[in-house]
Amino acid sequence: MKWLIFIPLSLLFGCNEKMTSVSVTEFESFVSNTGYKTDAENYGWSYVQQSVFTVDTVHHADWRKPDGVHPSKPEDPVTQVSYNDAIAYCKWAGTRLPTYSEYWVNTKHDNRRINTESMAIENRDRVSIIGNVWELCASDLPNVVPLAGGSYLCSKKMCNGTSKEKKISVDPFTANRHIGFCVLDN
Repeated sequence: MKWLIFIPLSLLFGCNEKMTSVSVTEFESFVSNTGYKTDAENYGWSYVQQSVFTVDTVHHADWRKPDGVHPSKPEDPVTQVSYNDAIAYCKWAGTRLPTYSEYWVNTKHDNRRINTESMAIENRDRVSIIGNVWELCASDLPNVVPLAGGSYLCSKKMCNGTSKEKKISVDPFTANRHIGFCVLDN
């Protein structure tokens, strides 16, 4: 007698309902419950990307005020967080960062509008996970953290990160106003 074993594809590859972009409100709960200080808060400054070509170092830029001036909106994806900050959140929340491959599998069926060539981050529930903000992914190399999905600053002519083939990375300490993260359930 032969047995046929059915394994749901979601167990092999994940599904887009399991991966979510972490909001400012969710990150605020983490900080309120733990007293955690982000790398940007500890440094007292962070990078603020004004355009594809313009990056400023801005004092007091952090997840609460990603550009150093204007407060974050509660349902926007949290930004100005480093890989270290994302890992600390994941440990607290019992989640994990997706790998670069898992990110693309889980966004495959996200048919919402991709927010690129814009001047602002949009509410995470209104636009595709692809675009809007770069997403930090799990890393297995020291000091090399993959970013996936592109950001609101990307265009097809410049930094087109909305393609899986376009790979960029940052170090574990870098934060920016257009870098956030998604999580998967453990």
